[in-house]
Amino acid sequence: MTTAAMHIARTGLDAQDMRMRVISNNLANVNTTGFKRDRAAFETLSYQVVTAPGAASTSETRYATGLNLGTGVRVQGTARIDTQGSAQQTGNSLDMMLDGDGYFQVQLPGGQLGYTRAGNFSKSAEGLLVTAEGYQVMPGITIPENATAITVGLDGTVTASVPGQTDQAQLGQIQVASFANGAGLQSKGDNYLLETAASGPANLGQPNQDGRGGIRQGTLEASNVNVVEELVDMIETQRAYEVNSKMISATDEMLKTANQNLS
Repeated sequence: MTTAAMHIARTGLDAQDMRMRVISNNLANVNTTGFKRDRAAFETLSYQVVTAPGAASTSETRYATGLNLGTGVRVQGTARIDTQGSAQQTGNSLDMMLDGDGYFQVQLPGGQLGYTRAGNFSKSAEGLLVTAEGYQVMPGITIPENATAITVGLDGTVTASVPGQTDQAQLGQIQVASFANGAGLQSKGDNYLLETAASGPANLGQPNQDGRGGIRQGTLEASNVNVVEELVDMIETQRAYEVNSKMISATDEMLKTANQNLS
């Protein structure tokens, strides 16, 4: 008797442990603005072909099914679920939510561009529209020091009342980035995503046009994590982990029995 079954069960333990990490991260970010939950996807490892289907069993017949032995499982990857989170009213004029598809574009340290759904912006000491970390929202928008009654339209147009002007002054327009494959964006942390070869290049455009979401001022997008769903997945993962653990114990007992009987 070999230890193949034990090694197969070990791959199951590793895969379920990784799935539990994904679920744990989802639950940890249940209150993170604009967070999108991840889902672990599994795939089988290579098969050992003992008898190929269709191989000759006699000079006149062939095997109908053959004999294939699996070698385990692994996590193929994680898929980000991009369903929109619920709207949370804040009343802050610089809080923004994308109602629909798209991402805000942000200039990260070193000049790299990042993309985010978190619209909890603020005004820097220089009057720039920035993220909580101080990263500038692109294209840059400067808010005058004495500006009041800042308004952001559904199309991203930013206006404000400036002393000395009867009409509202237009300060700029927020643009929204879209991607051919948003699921291909790489998670960086701090609510930021990075462009990859899988996502394709960013396509900047006006909000509320060409399939891009419109901007809702004074509102933030909540995490799309469903706590009940994650808890159910957690229990399922725990049970699968226990089953694989019992398989290792059972295989170990079988090996002990075989060793005692053959010695």
